[in-house]
Amino acid sequence: MTTADAATTEAGRDFIRDIVQADLDSKKHSVIVTRFPPEPNGYLHIGHAKSIALNFGIAQEFGGRCHLRFDDTNPTKEEQEYIDSIQADVHWLGYDWGTNLFYASDYFERLYGWAEILIREGLAYVDDQSQEEIRIRRGTLTEPGQNSPFRDRSVEENLDLFRRMKAGEFANGARVLRAKIDMSSGNINLRDPVLYRILHATHPRTGDAWSIYPSYDYAHGQSDAIEGITHSICTLEFEDHRPLYEWLLDKLPVPSKPRQYEFARLNITYTLLSKRVLTELVRGNHVSGWDDPRMPTIAGLKRRGVPPAAIREFVKRIGVAKANSVVDVGMLEFCIREELNRTSLRRMAVLRPLKVVIENYPEGQSEELEAINHPDDPAAGTRKIAFGRELYIEHDDFMETPPKKFFRLSPGTEVRLRYAYFIKCREVVKNATGEVVELRCTYDPATRGGNAPDGRKVKATMHWLPAAQSVPAEIRIYNQLFLKPSPDAGNFVADLNPQSLEVLPDARVEPAIAATQSQDVMQFERQGYFVRDKDSTADRPVFNRTIGLRDTFAKEVGGKG
Repeated sequence: MTTADAATTEAGRDFIRDIVQADLDSKKHSVIVTRFPPEPNGYLHIGHAKSIALNFGIAQEFGGRCHLRFDDTNPTKEEQEYIDSIQADVHWLGYDWGTNLFYASDYFERLYGWAEILIREGLAYVDDQSQEEIRIRRGTLTEPGQNSPFRDRSVEENLDLFRRMKAGEFANGARVLRAKIDMSSGNINLRDPVLYRILHATHPRTGDAWSIYPSYDYAHGQSDAIEGITHSICTLEFEDHRPLYEWLLDKLPVPSKPRQYEFARLNITYTLLSKRVLTELVRGNHVSGWDDPRMPTIAGLKRRGVPPAAIREFVKRIGVAKANSVVDVGMLEFCIREELNRTSLRRMAVLRPLKVVIENYPEGQSEELEAINHPDDPAAGTRKIAFGRELYIEHDDFMETPPKKFFRLSPGTEVRLRYAYFIKCREVVKNATGEVVELRCTYDPATRGGNAPDGRKVKATMHWLPAAQSVPAEIRIYNQLFLKPSPDAGNFVADLNPQSLEVLPDARVEPAIAATQSQDVMQFERQGYFVRDKDSTADRPVFNRTIGLRDTFAKEVGGKG
């Protein structure tokens, strides 16, 4: 059993799983078949992770299968890059479709043939109205729509026009094929919805073979039927589309009759999951790309160092409900910290270095001190860290005139260097502008390992690095992308957090950190969790902060992180 299998098996029951169990108990289905049907017009985000975990998880739990099917019906927005990224993201999350990879474009011929059946049965017609005219005549929630002046065309004329549409005879937007249902229906989706539109565009898979493409509503249900999907699980915005889904299945000679079920989509504070907004963030250069670590995309979360197990745990905790709600981003961060605290090796890094000279430590001498790799996992072992006369500490760990309850280093105070010795600050060295650039300190040789034989105590333990043996590195500190708990999707730029990225170019890291080429996340002691970024070079590693050790966003922008 994979990690993903274990995570979903442990998941609590929900209304969809109860439906699936009841269908199996009643012998309605012998095998459960679900599907995840993304449009290849962008990268997946964490909202999709909920759907992925639900569809693949149900298939795993009930001994069925889950299909990955690309809804590739709009070639103007689809790219192979997105197809590749979606497959990579689903695999990274821990799920596998096996041989069940499909595309809506696999069914274009069959869908077209069924459209001709609708025309022959008097259930579809070619409409010459423009998109705007169709919209105006569709009516409102309180007013019925108006029939198209082309609604009563003969079967022969409709077939002729539809075939000429397929042959590429007409310009984009000149005509559409619409279902003939009920322009006075209280459900606007049943007011003669568009089934096909003319689109002269090269498709990533079918090239220029087609000049017409099916709508999502038409292609989706029929694709489900072709594949034998038993439970077509959608988010709540498709609830009003279900009558159309069922109408088409009833009117066409489909090989099976799947059922559609809806659940609440994922909404998270300080986050926008609109594909339009995410696309504009990328195209407007507000982020560096779809995999920018500030993005809520699966690729962005992966690059930031978020482990897939944490995402699966988050999805399990929020559950599956029928009503929309907003989840506090703090729950996601809790799941990330919980997983990383368990799995991440400990290392030391100094993000904003301040030089320390131990004046009573012999020049030219160094020694190796032992440091543990994980406090809760003895099997993780230990490593050696060099200690010498010149060190670096964190600049924020020193104050020349400290306030009350500042227990770190200041003139005349004594602190513990982790795994090393007690040191005391004797002198502060400043540059011409008055900035502190160096500390002159002394150490107590009797406190090796961080304990005083005379029993004296210090109130602070600080991390550090040897000046000679540490490695320069760039550190990128990522914070929330938006300032408000509920960013305005219509004017998201106004809500962007100007402090969402801080680059620290002069950090220092342990050689054990710099040497790793893996994507394993490490805990930089007292700093947070960090992962090596793809921008790293042989002589200059770059590390992204996955998350801090504690919630700091509330202090930074007045919100709750």
